[in-house]
Amino acid sequence: MNIYKAILLTLIGGLTFTVSWPTYGFFPLIFLALIPFFYVNEFYNGKYIFLVFFTGFLTWNLTTTYWLTYATVFGYFFACVVNSLMMTVVFYLFRKVKIKTNEKLGYIFFTTLWICYEKLHLVWDFSWPWLIFGNVFSENTWIIQWYEYTGVFGGTLWVLIINIILFKIYFNHKKNNQSRILVYALLSILIIPTIISVITYKNFEENGEVKNISIVQPNIDPYSEKYSITNNDNLDYLKKIVDINRIKNSLILLPETFFSEGVQINSYYYNDLSKNIFDLNSKYNNVILSGIELYEILYDSTLIKQYSNKIRDNRWLNIYNSAIYFSDTTNFYHKSKLVVGVEKMPYRKILEPILGQVLLDFGGSTQTRGFQEKRSVFKSQNYNISPIICYESIYGEYLTDYIKNGGKALAIITNDAWWGNTEGHRQHFSYAKLRAVETRKNILRSANTGISGIISSRGDEIIRTNYNEESIISANYKENDIVTIYVQFGDYIYRISLFILIIICSYYFSLIIKGKK
Repeated sequence: MNIYKAILLTLIGGLTFTVSWPTYGFFPLIFLALIPFFYVNEFYNGKYIFLVFFTGFLTWNLTTTYWLTYATVFGYFFACVVNSLMMTVVFYLFRKVKIKTNEKLGYIFFTTLWICYEKLHLVWDFSWPWLIFGNVFSENTWIIQWYEYTGVFGGTLWVLIINIILFKIYFNHKKNNQSRILVYALLSILIIPTIISVITYKNFEENGEVKNISIVQPNIDPYSEKYSITNNDNLDYLKKIVDINRIKNSLILLPETFFSEGVQINSYYYNDLSKNIFDLNSKYNNVILSGIELYEILYDSTLIKQYSNKIRDNRWLNIYNSAIYFSDTTNFYHKSKLVVGVEKMPYRKILEPILGQVLLDFGGSTQTRGFQEKRSVFKSQNYNISPIICYESIYGEYLTDYIKNGGKALAIITNDAWWGNTEGHRQHFSYAKLRAVETRKNILRSANTGISGIISSRGDEIIRTNYNEESIISANYKENDIVTIYVQFGDYIYRISLFILIIICSYYFSLIIKGKK
């Protein structure tokens, strides 16, 4: 096979990933997308194999996450190049191990390494888990109801195994070999999980205590308006919509950084904002969960954190993208999965001395945000809500800590207007359906603009808004005490994969050492 045919095949594979991806894609194509890469791995022996694989994966990344350019062109290319390089390294190592060991171990190595690569994107400082294979089913949750047992890595494993078997069937056909056992295995692995999921979906009953909620989508342009509006302006807006819509005896959900004018934490209780909101709640018997920008100034160097920003001699500033809960008392939660390059400097101790403070300006402050170690649950007499801020909703195992801490519903507050009317905000909303299935919790979502709405515990949209419109949703949702297998054990598929991967790597290096002897 010449290099031109090899590149063409990986381009086809990359575009197959693209047209399978939500929210516009036809998801069954994901089961074919890796086959061109496997074919090239088998039949192309040129010295540019790394470039060939990279071309295909870069095509997928560029065409699927193009919407990042609306926020940052540099961030778009950086994310696409780094992610494509990581995918290429997985395939390149698979090729090496398969040649040195045998075919079966090679494919097991590839499967476990790919899962470990996806897990890395959930935990390291350059985290970018948007293209995890298991996310591809977010618009079709009827087929992955078993995510309550496996999480998205169950979907990734499903995709990998079916691609491998389909390629082996094709390869055997090309070599005139029998594939009867493989065909039976394929049908079983494809059909059995689907049947189980469909039965679960059809018989699923939404349980829990019914609660009232009003979800607000203000529809404010984050580039030109949001950060020039004062907290008092937003408070007046809130009072107006409560009065006009006669919202009472309800949870009111407001989007990320709704109160975007910074409020100092240690003087918060002396702030007029706090008093006015408590008065508003008392008048209508409501509780409010809102995004807010908080900060604190430190004068003692022994109190500084790894995220503290030095502003001058003996003064440090901690800034938080937070959620605030106004009920009988006030509770805070600080966003802790921060957006790379916007809210935090990755590997700050290493890079900041070299590059300086180079965070991208998306409005507000361009300094590093703070975070907290544990997940908070907002509890009051009538409500039990887990506050999730924007990007955090992509992290499945991360969200299970809310449930372990007693959360009965998941509230996502976000600002998706950065990406314009593109797949960005639609995919972000869609991925929340996976969290609903994994945790069997209702999802309550308030976006500044984007998509606000409610998602049921089986991953169905109950109600939603449109992009670029001001909306108020008054509806009901349910809180429940369900603790799924996935909530209890998290990403155990990754942990099993890592164990198997270590064994195969040990065997591979032992063969290399023996060869040298």
